[in-house]
Amino acid sequence: MAEYVLAIDQGTTSSRAILFDHDGMIASSAQLEHQQILPRAGWVEHDPMQIWQNVREVIGRALGRADITRHDVRAVGVANQRETTVVWSRTTGEPVYNAIVWQDTRTQPIVDRLAASGGVDRFRKTVGLPLTTYSAGTKIAWILENVEGARAAAEAGELLFGTIDSWLLWNLTGGPDGGVHATDVTNASRTLFMDLESCQWDDGILAAFDIPRSMLPEIRSSSERYGVVEDSSPLRRVPVAGILGDQQAATFGQAAFAAGESKNTYGTGNFLIVSTGEQIVHSRNGLLTTLGYRLGDGRAHYALEGSIAVTGSLVQWLRDNLGLIAKSSDIETLADSVDDNGGVYIVPAFSGLFAPYWRPDARGAIVGLTRFVTKGHIARAALESTAFQSAEVIEAVGADTGVPLRELRVDGGMVANDTLMQFQADILGVPVVRPVVAETTALGAAYAAGLAVGFWNDLGELSANWREDRRWEPQIDDAERARRMRLWKKAVTRTFDWVDDDVE
Repeated sequence: MAEYVLAIDQGTTSSRAILFDHDGMIASSAQLEHQQILPRAGWVEHDPMQIWQNVREVIGRALGRADITRHDVRAVGVANQRETTVVWSRTTGEPVYNAIVWQDTRTQPIVDRLAASGGVDRFRKTVGLPLTTYSAGTKIAWILENVEGARAAAEAGELLFGTIDSWLLWNLTGGPDGGVHATDVTNASRTLFMDLESCQWDDGILAAFDIPRSMLPEIRSSSERYGVVEDSSPLRRVPVAGILGDQQAATFGQAAFAAGESKNTYGTGNFLIVSTGEQIVHSRNGLLTTLGYRLGDGRAHYALEGSIAVTGSLVQWLRDNLGLIAKSSDIETLADSVDDNGGVYIVPAFSGLFAPYWRPDARGAIVGLTRFVTKGHIARAALESTAFQSAEVIEAVGADTGVPLRELRVDGGMVANDTLMQFQADILGVPVVRPVVAETTALGAAYAAGLAVGFWNDLGELSANWREDRRWEPQIDDAERARRMRLWKKAVTRTFDWVDDDVE
């Protein structure tokens, strides 16, 4: 009888359960979208209970489609949207507020207040991150300061905090009836609270944020037995044994374990991660220093990350807000209806700019418009903006490490778009490579869990599973590449300084 590892991939727009066999191939999967709650400009929320209910549902569907039972599943791994923040009651399991999503910008006044003493890099040497609205720490502070009764309940030890991995682990393992309250090092490193060297919460930073330590989960490795699934689940008694933030999970699924190896994920946003091994590298060029993974009681492995807020969600915006396309996949056909972008550049700074600029004052812009421009040019410019933004963070990686990129391994939903992948190779001047299994986020979570229970023996066995599906080679010369990047960077500068005292 074949055995499997089940991965829960809880993302920004949907939750998935995917069963992987020993070769790292997909046996079955199920997916459900959840509501995007947008109360005000810049505010993005999710309903944590809807996410938990969807996760339970997709687990059952994935098992049913593979026609297997819990006895065929060796372990469960979790990958999650990272900085998205949940605060809930330890006795009832009810959230005190909606989950505040990683894209949300409401906490800028908290960032400004904390940065007034020491600047945005006040804690960067310790945690690897600047003070921004992106991290989970400011979101916890906002909930305690703005939700009635939350501060008193937290100080009384009645509330728990978690990123989505902790929320799911706690519920999977029993919730109020003995649920495990833990997180892994990769997710902890996105809070602004974890010391990179010790991999423990920093009490001084918690005091600066006025966050009770009792709220925080225990920090554990990315691959170990955290607990077992509670008895009412179809996975009852199966160990939950792997947790990785989604981008670290995708890196792990791409078998990019060693220093210098990298991947770029194309999803709601884009996220480039380059492994730096056991060395902590502090960026001088707008990148984040983060945990890559930690296996069992082994040493922590670190990475540099370039985080881009809006890529795939720009396509969703063209679909849902403007009605330019009927479904997301139509963007490629529309883009291919023209030969080039017609001089149009779209900078999707919907919630400011992330790496390498970190400009919360920026807002989105479409520049270069003339009467010649059609919706085909807009579609092509939208795809090209994803590649341009990725090129800029890859430039930053080269500046920080001094190591040139030789090829780019890619994954995520947008890598099915051949037009985008070809343009990415063109603008980088290096090959772009897609693996056979593009669902590398879920695969990485499965790998972490499988290693913990002996389903896979070591990293070498995982590397042997990686197989190339398609490769795109550059097709433009250096002069044309430089011209296009120059125009892109000019467009980016047009988005700066939009938000001021008169603009919310």
